Amino acid sequence: MTSSRRCVIAIDAGTTGVRSRAIFPGGGEVIADYREFEQHYPQPGWVEHDPVEIWEAVKATLAHTIGSVGVGNVAAIGITNQRETVLAWNRRTGQPYGSAIVWQDRRTAGRCDQLTEAGMLPQVRDVTGLVLDPYFSGSKVEWLLANRAIPIDDELALGTIDSWLVWNLTGGAVHATDASNASRTMLFDIRSLQWSDEMCALFGVPMTALPTVMPSSGRFGVTSDLCGVPAGIPISGIAGDQQAALFGQACVQPGMAKNTYGTGSFILLNVGATCPPPADGMLTTVAWVLADGTVAYAVEGAIFVTGAAVQWLRDGLGIISTAAEVGPLAQSVTDNGGVYVVPAFAGLGSPWWDPYARGTIVGITRGTTKAHIARAVVEAMAYQTRDAVDAMTTAAGVEIKDLRVDGGASAMDAMLQLQADQLGVTVRRPADQETTALGAAYLAGLAEGVWPSLEAVAAEWAVEAQFEPNPQRVQADLDHAAWRRAVDRSRDWILH
Repeated sequence: MTSSRRCVIAIDAGTTGVRSRAIFPGGGEVIADYREFEQHYPQPGWVEHDPVEIWEAVKATLAHTIGSVGVGNVAAIGITNQRETVLAWNRRTGQPYGSAIVWQDRRTAGRCDQLTEAGMLPQVRDVTGLVLDPYFSGSKVEWLLANRAIPIDDELALGTIDSWLVWNLTGGAVHATDASNASRTMLFDIRSLQWSDEMCALFGVPMTALPTVMPSSGRFGVTSDLCGVPAGIPISGIAGDQQAALFGQACVQPGMAKNTYGTGSFILLNVGATCPPPADGMLTTVAWVLADGTVAYAVEGAIFVTGAAVQWLRDGLGIISTAAEVGPLAQSVTDNGGVYVVPAFAGLGSPWWDPYARGTIVGITRGTTKAHIARAVVEAMAYQTRDAVDAMTTAAGVEIKDLRVDGGASAMDAMLQLQADQLGVTVRRPADQETTALGAAYLAGLAEGVWPSLEAVAAEWAVEAQFEPNPQRVQADLDHAAWRRAVDRSRDWILH
């Protein structure tokens, strides 16, 4: 059935799959298509994606969704993407130089250590708002250029997944990114909102190969008749997935915060138009830049593994057959039986920033069952979030009054109640939980007049459920203290 309403199509290019979804003003019907793509693990700690497979998934889902709504009803396309994942390709042929290195990849941990030991961390923090960690794109780009015999010439293009998609959607006419994605590369000055000469020199990155940085809301280009979907559709909004979720949760005022429980979990707090100084354990990032130049910054806590631990239960251990089974299995026991799982499969993010931590299960007895392990995985989502929020509020001096949540695991009421108890604040789940897609659509729709203002965007947000904390904090604090003991045992596991 073809829709007769004007819409914006959001391309949500995540870590494990791509969804293209039509977003209509005022909400309503859900018209979308989804495709998974393969994860590649060539060595322990290495994670790669095939950029061509990602593009094919985008092309297929986008064509399906446009066909469902009718091309005449599509006002714009917005893009949101897995951040920090980086690739290189040839501008003339359009072919990538091998696989993309994924944000979870740890291969450059040693290089980040070298730079830290050389005293570069304060400068990196001041310019980029980030920490020296293999999570970010800069050291990945350096590795690509050093290890893949990539010609450094006028035909070289370097970029994150959003810029790869813009390149393909425009038939190679536009090589661009937005400030939110650029701010995650460790190559970008978050105050001047330009590529940093000193950071590019530090990592040996040719600035001529980097994409043009544009506002998150504004026209990047239009679709080409070469890209496999109808030509002439404006591409008018881009944001990294977590910044898009902040916007999609209508956290448009300073002091508003969200957490996305996806492959990892990411807590962002809108801190307004002034870039704050670096805070221990936290990241400072560009939330978005609007077409009129309005800038919003965010303080972020980054947790590398939450939903990915559920995938591990399914694919690695075979404890569950589908991700949806984890909630009921976890609730089939009254407590965790003393078991704690620290899912540091790719190191620990905020507030530890320990790339040498590894996954740990402690407290196992002969009575431990798969239900206890599943429950411990679910509980780890809430405990890791508390660790990050505690550090965030201490460092920024800003209290989070409530937390808006989204992502796959936010469907678990029991986990959200535990989250409220652990944080001591109200947790609110929106009626539409695909907030990354919403954010990309709102940014694109603002640029094309589908939504006339930020106030109109905020008016779209509606609560579906909220969870009030238990005022008695004793048990929550005891449980969290036990969790922290488990974290201590996972720290610095890999010898270096």
